Amino acid sequence: MNEAWYCVRSKTKQEHIAAAALRKLEAVEVFCPRLRFRRPTRRGPVWFNEALFPGYLFARFEWPVRSKAVRYAHGVTGVVHFGGQYATVPAATIGALRRQMDATELKVVSLPLAVGDVTQIVAGPMTGLEAVVQQLLPARERVKVLLEFLGRRVEAEVKTTELVTRWVHPLKAV
Repeated sequence: MNEAWYCVRSKTKQEHIAAAALRKLEAVEVFCPRLRFRRPTRRGPVWFNEALFPGYLFARFEWPVRSKAVRYAHGVTGVVHFGGQYATVPAATIGALRRQMDATELKVVSLPLAVGDVTQIVAGPMTGLEAVVQQLLPARERVKVLLEFLGRRVEAEVKTTELVTRWVHPLKAV
């Protein structure tokens, strides 16, 4: 067999759909690494899943036999190529990426709170207030924060799930 890993381009925000369609094909192995992270929203912190490589995923198959089925799978827009040459990805690179992910191809990224972090309270009676982490209380999954309330500085204990740091995309934070 002359199988190789190829970088497959998907429709915007449809990497998971393209991966599911490719997994249904015979003799096609798929790797679609994703990140899971928490982001603040109006209704509080929400978990999001995004592709590690937005618009791309990887598929291993024998080119002459499966290329047409791969290129026309639901959610796929094409296979990365340069001129007439289709680019392959070394198996060692895919292996290294897989070692960084778990079995579900999903890596949970959580930016831990640290003393001095400027955060925003996103749930509870103090929603919307900005606070500075003063002390971590890991046994109760709470933190002591310093916040400006009614014109004076006040210390309060808040659940860690009610706080988010100023949001930065996980890949930018690294």
